[in-house]
Order: sequence, then structure tokens, then C-alpha cells
Amino acid sequence: QVQLVESGGGLVQSGGSLSLSCAASGHTSSMPIMAWFRQALGKERQFVAAIKRSGSSTDYADSVKGRFTISRDNAKNAVYLQLTNLKPDDTAVYYCAGGEIPSPRRGSEWYSYWGQGTQVTVSS
Repeated sequence: QVQLVESGGGLVQSGGSLSLSCAASGHTSSMPIMAWFRQALGKERQFVAAIKRSGSSTDYADSVKGRFTISRDNAKNAVYLQLTNLKPDDTAVYYCAGGEIPSPRRGSEWYSYWGQGTQVTVSS
């Protein structure tokens, strides 16, 4: 069984930065792809970024490209999301997800494992 626990959310001013972490436990070898999604109040869950186990392949939503960076530390069973130049539109609950898929995918249906989410709030 896999468990994902996010941390690092909080309140930040527009233009600021945050670092999110996701700690994985359990059968983590079943998650070659790790990703971050977000869901704003009243909106659908949205893909943010994904990374392959080797780190050789990443994918980003156009809305965060150049501002967010995804990385992972397989030795620590962790995946990270560095958020910079934050905007009020980035306000959402951010979820870590693990997928038993060979390459990054943007659809949430590809991911079997989910964390409980961490709130990121960006004030203007």
C-alpha cells in the first residue's frame, strides 16, 4: 500500500515563492511517475507537473512553465515542487500523485495514488 503526504503549503504574497514536498511510503516502486495537481475552490482538478523516476522526463502545464520546478529524490522517496513568482491564480489545494505509468501524463485518471493535499494561498 502506498501513502503520500504533502507538506509546505501556506500563505504567500504575489511574486513570492514556496516549496512543496511529498513523502511517499509503502510500495513506491509501483510509482515510476510522480506528479502534482491542484484544485482551486469550485474548479476541477488541474495538472501542474510530472516527473519520471529517473528525472530524465518532466512535463509542465503551460500556466506554470518557467515558474514551477518539479524534482524527486528516489533515495528519500520524495518529490518536490518549487513554486516561484506566484500569482493569485495559483491559489489552490496542491495534491501529490503517483502513477503506475511509464511516462508523464496530464490526466488525473492515470494516477492511482493521491495525497491529502496542502493549501497554497497567494495574496495580491
